[in-house]
Amino acid sequence: MISQDDLDHRVIGEPELEDLPEGDGFVVLSHQGRILAANLQAERILKLRLIPGRQVDLPDLFHGQYLAQAELAIREAFQGGHSRSNLLAQLRLHDGLPYSLTYSVNPLFNEKEQIIGVILTFRDDQPGPAHQFSRGHIKDVALDTLFEHLAEGVFTINNRWRVTYFNERAEELTGYKRSEVLGQNCWDIFRSDLCHASCPLRSTLETGVARMDQDVRIVGKHGRRISILVNTSVIKDKSGAPIGAVETFRPVVSLDLKGLVEFPPERRDNIIGQSSALTHLLRLLPDVAASEASVVLEGESGTGKELFARAIHVQSHRSGGPFVAVNCSALAETLLESELFGHEKGSFTGAVSSKAGRLELARGGTLFLDEVAEIKPDIQVKLLRVLEERVFERVGGTRPIALDARVIAATNRSLVEEVKAGRFREDLYFRLRTVPLRLPSLRERPEDIPVLVNHFVSQFNARYQKNVRAVDPKVMALLQRYHWPGNVRELQRAIEYAFVFVKGSVITRSHLPQFEEIKAAEDSSPPPADQALWEEEKETIARALEKAQGSRQKAARMLGMSRSTLWRKMKAYELDS
Repeated sequence: MISQDDLDHRVIGEPELEDLPEGDGFVVLSHQGRILAANLQAERILKLRLIPGRQVDLPDLFHGQYLAQAELAIREAFQGGHSRSNLLAQLRLHDGLPYSLTYSVNPLFNEKEQIIGVILTFRDDQPGPAHQFSRGHIKDVALDTLFEHLAEGVFTINNRWRVTYFNERAEELTGYKRSEVLGQNCWDIFRSDLCHASCPLRSTLETGVARMDQDVRIVGKHGRRISILVNTSVIKDKSGAPIGAVETFRPVVSLDLKGLVEFPPERRDNIIGQSSALTHLLRLLPDVAASEASVVLEGESGTGKELFARAIHVQSHRSGGPFVAVNCSALAETLLESELFGHEKGSFTGAVSSKAGRLELARGGTLFLDEVAEIKPDIQVKLLRVLEERVFERVGGTRPIALDARVIAATNRSLVEEVKAGRFREDLYFRLRTVPLRLPSLRERPEDIPVLVNHFVSQFNARYQKNVRAVDPKVMALLQRYHWPGNVRELQRAIEYAFVFVKGSVITRSHLPQFEEIKAAEDSSPPPADQALWEEEKETIARALEKAQGSRQKAARMLGMSRSTLWRKMKAYELDS
């Protein structure tokens, strides 16, 4: 074993060991790779207990392609007495996390000029007072100016996994002050469910490929769990060497799946929303339901006209009777007449038995005439007579039957315009619309979209046995910006589409259907911040494909997404060729 006298000798081309700059760690190795000596700083840097006499296996220390370089430098030091300095290496710590640093290799001579060992000197780079990287790291960059007022949290780490920058938004989201974070290991601050396992930063530093929209749960300063979406990128110096990483993160829209923001059961009747337009209608329902007046519900397709009709029925004194719905646009004129009024046996070809019509089946309850504007003039005349006299006859019959049902009609057309065009009888129009109610379209109540999304996610979680907990804020903003020609029904189908493809707990833009209208809305006026993110994502995907030599499977693994999601993004960014 080397003596203290040997260690006191000067090493050629290197300062004396006790004169090493503060922050440097050294390890002296024998020809057999055993530790002859080491200082405490080396133990701190390498996070190893460096006991003299213990064997050091270089493959356990140097990571990947840097192992061969280290073995060559050590061999040259032993065999030829050569020194190497400013070598870049990526080490792997005992917890499996890689990081980059610089080191030097120098031979150690005894008094007889014999090489008795090699000295590995490791340089530890600490964050400077201005939160900059030192020794070839980020310098002279006004990070405060660049990042301080972003809507997203931003932090940077050096190649030792220590936080070197933490912006104001990151302070707000985590509860930590900058002074508490700088110089700390990132996993000690964020305490993520992915730390030391599937950390996006780790993947980025290992592969050089940025990660986009990774779903991560962190623990804030006061123990509050926060769901965030993370983007990561490598920071490199001018020579292309990795010197750290930057992560931006934003909170996702967490869904309150247990406490939906809805009206009480006796008021809402499955009508979801809290907008002023919807609230106004719901306040009218009890008075409308208490009367026997005919009601016309006007509104675009998908606005929930049948839901409102059922709500009126449930709140009325007829709630114990049946709710009978008939779609007037789905039946031919001859069939519609038979469906409404019923028919007697032999009244027309195929009438092999008598059958009660919907007017009769709705006895004691409510008859809902959907798409009433589609009824032909001949049927309009007969319906008007029924509403006026409250009596009707079956087709082919002579026995009068009393009408004991409340009539609620609905249409997605303007009945006033239909009357002006001569397609709908004016007298029937006035007879039906004793109480006209216009249902607002979804684009008129965008504040209801988060509540509806919350409701549909709860439904589809149960149906598809998934655990979606949140929605990307960019997705929610897009849903509220889109004009929804199909209204609530279209929104419901869009969320169900997302459930078919979502694998994790957060719905992102890649999970939504490629509606042409949505794409047009995105292309027409994309916010500048979103545009920059899209350009960055396109470049990231292109780099991953290039690194994977065109293999979508490898590229998807690098990016942390499924192959189907990658393929959709490639098509969207025209990278599929």
